[in-house]
This record gives sequence, structure tokens and C-alpha cells, in this order.
Amino acid sequence: MKHTGLMLALLLSMPALCWQDKEANKQKIKDLREYARQGSPAIPRITPYLQDSDLEVRREAVKALVAAGSQRSLEALTAACSDNDAEVQIRATDGLVNFYLPGYVDRGMSASLRRAGGLTGSRWFEGNNEAIDADTPLRPEITEALIGLVRGGVSMEVRANAARALGVLRARAAVPVLVEALKSKDSRLMYESLVALQKTRDRSAGPNVAFLMRDLDERVQLAAIETAGILGSKEAVPGLKRVLESPANKKVRRAVLVALAQIGDPANRPLFLSLVADKDDDARAAAAEGLGRLAAAEDRPTVEKAWSDERKTSPRLAQAFALALLGNVDTSSFGPVGYLVNSLNQKAWRGVALPYLSELALKPEPRSAIIVALGQATTRDEKAGLAQALAGCGSADAVAGLEKLSKDDDASVAREALRALRILKGSIR
Repeated sequence: MKHTGLMLALLLSMPALCWQDKEANKQKIKDLREYARQGSPAIPRITPYLQDSDLEVRREAVKALVAAGSQRSLEALTAACSDNDAEVQIRATDGLVNFYLPGYVDRGMSASLRRAGGLTGSRWFEGNNEAIDADTPLRPEITEALIGLVRGGVSMEVRANAARALGVLRARAAVPVLVEALKSKDSRLMYESLVALQKTRDRSAGPNVAFLMRDLDERVQLAAIETAGILGSKEAVPGLKRVLESPANKKVRRAVLVALAQIGDPANRPLFLSLVADKDDDARAAAAEGLGRLAAAEDRPTVEKAWSDERKTSPRLAQAFALALLGNVDTSSFGPVGYLVNSLNQKAWRGVALPYLSELALKPEPRSAIIVALGQATTRDEKAGLAQALAGCGSADAVAGLEKLSKDDDASVAREALRALRILKGSIR
């Protein structure tokens, strides 16, 4: 009877204890939200809550750390990657990236978290072209934590999110695990890993993506084709040609042609020549790119005629790029380099012209023309775009022009020039 009375007393007391716990957790969450408003000085008070037994408290602690920001939060967010809750892992991942790329949490996966911790599927395949500057130092422990999540996150969402983060951070040390993730059979993880590999620019990964160029998920297939091209994988050429024989649609055909043009295999010259006057705008653009990169002098008249006859902007930009690679580096408004520079002023075409100029800046003769164009530039978009193009050229001959631009009266142009100088000086060998 004594034991029965004790058990009854315990049972009667449980609702009160649960109520007390619930109220205590509410107070913790209230405190954490206040700490978040206090900023980085409150981080030492936030961190212990990552070990709380209540899941909602731990989630709120991660959100508070992200809101507090600063370098002081990185150690705690790295530790939070080891939590056993998917939402905590996703928020910690995005918080780490947010330190290097402010505002990322408003665009990353954690922005898609629903109240119950789910994710809206459409977010997985939205544009993902963000990346930190190539010279940004990255803490190895952060890379290791994210690699751990790609391999063993508590859900596929967590693993895919971590792969995306590694791409944004350009973590070349993560290439082996990203390649491994391509075999996961999960479309989201494969897609994010492919895009991440594109951002690392590690050509050693190129041969490992070819098997996905016929994937049944078109988004994965297109990403694999694009990755093979960006990484210049000559091993992928036979597979690309097989896809080209019977492409599923125009998007796939275009992606294959662009990839072949990027790889620049001389064996594809006849294919590019056969497409110079193709009725499809994208095919003409890819043909011009391919001929430009092959840089066979005898093809210059063919590309010049196509440039003269062309009326559509996309292929004309590609033809201008090709002509510059083939030796026509005229910077006047009627010349190929001048046309690319003028296109920096158009929002619709800046994103096409800038990559072309950045690639041209890697070659001595076109780079000299771009440096001349920098001195002639009159608009903010031209000056900033040319600075960005020269940032990755790795050549000392671009320093003087950028130093002069860093004193520009337009503060935004001066900042872009200083950024370009920092990146350039760090890459000069």
C-alpha cells in the first residue's frame, strides 16, 4: 500500500512538473531572443543552450547565434553541426556560410524551413550561383564539419544543404566527398554536389561526372553536362556526343553544345563549323565559342562573316568573344572587345559578357586590350565589370590600371577596384 501511494503521488505530480518544464523552456526561448538582439557580446550566454535537452531551445539557440553574428559565433555553430536534429544542422550550416557571405541565411535552405521543420522542394533547384571571393581564407574545421554533414547528416536535406554550402565556400578540400555524393541516388544531393564541384573549379573531378549525363532527372542531367564543360573534362566528350545524337529536348542539346565548346577538343572543330549558321541561336553561340577556344587562324574569316551577319545578341556576344581569341582585339564600339564592354551596361547581357571578358583576360593579347578598355571606360558598370574581369587574370600587367581605378570618384567603383586588386595580387605568381 505504501508503494502504491508513492506511485500515485508521483503520477499526480507529473502534470505540474511538465507544466514547469514547459514554462522554463518558454523563458529560455524568450531569453535567447533577447540575447540575439544584443549581438556578439551575448554569444557566451547563448552557447550553453546548444546542449539543452529541449529541441526547441536548441533550435532557438542556433537562430540566436546566427542573428548575433561575428567571428565569435563560428566555433559554436561548427559544434552545432553535430546536433541530432535536421533543423539545427541546416541552420548551423547556413549560419557558417552567412559569416562569409552576409545575407545568405535569407536565401539559403534555412529560409525554406517550415514551422514543422520541413523544406519546400522547389528551393532545391532554384538558382545557386553564389560563391565567396576566391582568395577568402576558410577555417579548416568549418570545412571538416560540413564534409561530415555531407557524409552523415541526419537527413538527405541536411546532406544536400551542406554540399551547397561547400560550393558557396569554394572548399576544394571537399572535392572527394562531393564526388562520393554523386553516387547517392538522391537527386537533391547529386544536384547540389555537381554545382559545388563547378564552383571549386577542380578539374580532377571532371571524369567523375560523366555517368550522370544521362540521368533520368533532367535537372541532374543538365547539371552534370554543365559540370563536365566547366571542368573541361575531355573524358566526357564521347558521352556528350552520344547525348547529342538523341537529346531529350532543346535545353539538353544546348547544354551539350556549350559543354563541348568549353572543353575545346580539336576533334570537334567540324561540328562547330557545321553549326555556325544553325537556325538555333544557342547552337550558333556555342559554335562560335568552340571555334574561338580552338583558335585556328583559318577559322577567323568564318567567324567574322557570322559576326557581320548576326542580328541576335546572344550569338553575337559569343562571336565577339571568339574573334578576340582569334586575334581581333579592337576596343572601339564597333570592335569585338568594345562590343563586350558596352554589353556590361545592359542588365540583360552583363551576366553573359562578364564571363567572356574574364576568360579573355587570361590570355595576354586580349588582356592588353581589356586593360586599354579599362582606361577608356566611362560608366560605372563598365569600370566595375572590367575590374571584376581582371581580378582573376593572375598577371601583374593589370595592377597599374586597377590601382588607378581604385582612386575613382565613384566610391562603388573604387571599392570594386580594391577588391579586384586584392584578389589579383594574391594570385600573381
